[in-house]
Amino acid sequence: MAKYVLALDQGTTSSRAILFDHAGRPAATEQQEFRQIFPHDGWVEHDPLDLWQTQRDVAERVLKHANVKARDIAAIGIANQRETTLLWDRRSGEPVCNAIVWQDRRTAGHCERLRAEGFDVELRARTGLVVDPYFSGTKLAWMLDNVAGARERAGRGELAFGTVDSWLVWQLTEGRRHVTDVSNASRTLLYNIHEGRWDETILERLRIPRGLLPEVRGSSEVCGETRLLGAPLPIAGIAGDQQAALFGQGCHAPGMAKNTYGTGCFVLLNTGTEPRESSRGLLTTIAWRIGRRETPRYAMEGSIFVAGALVQWLRDQLGLIGHAAEIETLAGQVGDSHGVYLVPAFVGLGAPYWDPHARGTITGLTRDASRAHLARAALEAIAFQTCDVLETMREESGITLNALRADGGASRNDLLMQIQADLLGVPVERPECTETTAMGAAQLAGLACGFWNSQDELSAVNSVERRFTPSIGADQRRAMREGWHRAVQRSLAWTGDKDS
Repeated sequence: MAKYVLALDQGTTSSRAILFDHAGRPAATEQQEFRQIFPHDGWVEHDPLDLWQTQRDVAERVLKHANVKARDIAAIGIANQRETTLLWDRRSGEPVCNAIVWQDRRTAGHCERLRAEGFDVELRARTGLVVDPYFSGTKLAWMLDNVAGARERAGRGELAFGTVDSWLVWQLTEGRRHVTDVSNASRTLLYNIHEGRWDETILERLRIPRGLLPEVRGSSEVCGETRLLGAPLPIAGIAGDQQAALFGQGCHAPGMAKNTYGTGCFVLLNTGTEPRESSRGLLTTIAWRIGRRETPRYAMEGSIFVAGALVQWLRDQLGLIGHAAEIETLAGQVGDSHGVYLVPAFVGLGAPYWDPHARGTITGLTRDASRAHLARAALEAIAFQTCDVLETMREESGITLNALRADGGASRNDLLMQIQADLLGVPVERPECTETTAMGAAQLAGLACGFWNSQDELSAVNSVERRFTPSIGADQRRAMREGWHRAVQRSLAWTGDKDS
C-alpha cells in the first residue's frame, strides 16, 4: 500500500516538493529557489529549464531524505504559479524563449487596444476575466509576434504552448503528454468557461493557432505517468495555486471562502456549479473539476495588491519595526487605532475600486497618535481590504459567508486574524496545516487514485488549528468600516492624469 502523495508546488520564486501522508500531514519538504530575470522595466521572466530542473531536483531530494521509494507514492499532484506563459519545440522539448511571468506588464499596450476596440466585453463574457497583461493570452500573442520565426513554426505545428503545469507534465512524461487542467486553462484568457473549450473567436482575434494549445483535463484525474523517480507514477492532480489552496482548505461547498495572506491577498469564494458574473472587477474562474464528466466548480476571485508588503514597508521604509513579526506585539499595545486609517494604495487599488491613480494615505492623525496606533492601522488595512472584496462577492453572488478560512504567512498573526473576524462579523479559521496549496494538489491527486475515497474523507483531514470569533458588536464594526471607506475616498484619483 502506498503511504504518500507527492505534491509539486511550483511557485514564482521557488520550487517545492512535499510528501503528504494519509492523515494529510506533510511528512517531508524540500525547496529550491531559482533566478528571477528582469530584462526591461516591467518585464519579468523565468528560464523554463530552471523551473523544470529545480522542480525535478526537489522531488528527487524529498524522496531521498525521507528514505521513500517511488513504490511508496500513490500519485503526483501539481500546483503552479498561474498565468506564466511558456512556448517550446514539440520535437526537441527546448524552450524557444524565456517564460513570461504573470507579473510581466509588457503587453499593456495590446490590452489597451483590445479595450479601445470594445473586445474586452466579449472577453469578459467568454472567459470571466478582465483584459490585463496578467493573463496568458496576450503574453502568448507577444511571443508569436516577437520571437524570431515563432509564428511560422507555430503555423506548421512545431511549437507547444503551456502554463507551468503543462511544461512540468511535458517534462515528467518526457514529451508524451501535452495537457493542462480546467483551473489553469481558465486563467489564460483563451478558454470559454461556460462552454468548456478553447474559444475559437478569441484565438482568431489574438492570432493564436489552435494547434499550440494543450488538451484540457480535470483537476483530479490521471492525465499522465512519469518514470523519472524510479518507478512509474501517475500524475493525477493539477490546479493553479490559488484554486489548489481553495481545495486544500476544504472549501468544497458553495459559500465557503479562503484568503491567502501573503505579499498581497487572494480571496476566492466557491460559488458551486454556476459561474457568477461580476460588474465590479472581480474575476469569475473555474475552481476545479473532479474527473472528466463532473460539472466544474466555479469561484469568484478578488486580488488585493498590498497586504504583507505593507508590513515590509513599515519595517524597511519607516523603520517602525525591526522584523515583520514584531508588528503583532507593537499593534497589540493599543486596543484600537485611535481613529487612524492607513490606505496602502502604493500601486493603486484593486477590487472593488480599480483605481490605478489611487495612492497611499494616512488619515485621522492627532498629536497623541503613536507608533502602535500606526501598526494597528496597518493590520486593520489588510483586514478592511479583505472585507471590501468579500462584501462585493456577497452583493454580486447573493452568497452569504459563514466563515473565512485563512492561510499564507500573515495568517500566523493572531491579532490580524482576530481583527479580521471582528470586521467581517464571521469566524476566521486557520488550518493546522498551512501548506494549503501543496495540500490541495496532493488531495486532488489522491482523490483520483483512491488514496482518499471522497471529499467527505478529505474534510476530516482538513483540521482547524484555531478559530477566531467576532468580539465586537455590529455598531462598532459599521463605524470602523465607514471610517475606512471615508479614508479610501481620500486616496482615489490622487495622481489624476499625471501618471497616465
